[in-house]
Amino acid sequence: MTKRVALVTGGTSGIGEAVVRKMCEQDIDVVYTGSNTEAAERISASTGAQFVKHDVRDEDGWQQVVATVRKKGRLDIVFANAGVNSGDADIENISVSDWRNVLDINCTGAMLTCKNAIAVMKDNPKDVTGSIIVNSSVVGLFGLPDDVAYTTSKGAVGSLTKSVAVYCARQQYNIRCNSIHPGIVETPNILNAMQESGDVEAARQFLESASPLRRLGKAEEIADLVLYLASDSSSFITGAQIVIDGGATAGFSGV
Repeated sequence: MTKRVALVTGGTSGIGEAVVRKMCEQDIDVVYTGSNTEAAERISASTGAQFVKHDVRDEDGWQQVVATVRKKGRLDIVFANAGVNSGDADIENISVSDWRNVLDINCTGAMLTCKNAIAVMKDNPKDVTGSIIVNSSVVGLFGLPDDVAYTTSKGAVGSLTKSVAVYCARQQYNIRCNSIHPGIVETPNILNAMQESGDVEAARQFLESASPLRRLGKAEEIADLVLYLASDSSSFITGAQIVIDGGATAGFSGV
């Protein structure tokens, strides 16, 4: 009962996978979800983390996820990470179906993650705290012209986080909730986008130029921030929007 327990959604690739691995290295008992069973087999074999196949939009499916976590006896950490931006477009060309798909996964999925996390965390043993970390984006702080659904969804989950944080504090649940806002991170999705551009080196230079540090973020760096927000070292931080973007949103570095 002394081992901390964590739940990670969207844990089979990119930032989610990095968080699963980092938590397991810290001897945290991890349950993670996603849809890629092949990747999950590889991750579980090398980390010992427990996989539950689940779509965060599936309200009924949350019962299995919650039941799996409850068997652990506690829930200390939740990383609401699952998200997509496929099918997105600008405001004139976005279809209603693509809009709904992005918002359903990114917003409704995050809401259901928080809702179910609270249901378990408020029943934690005495003195066991809860920390919910929601993965937003720097895009949640400004607008991308060609990604209207993704931009909207990431702004929305930042506000969701604040509502959850204040609610839990008012209820005296001893549960904190914060959002993180990564810049451009070298994940499989970003690497695939570089390949599809036709000029990988030019694409990399363009993306790196978004940060004054002139490089992409690493998934492991985002995982370090998640672990900090999950720890007692951040016990007075709740309802915060924490940017981790190499300075990209700090100012006009080229001027």
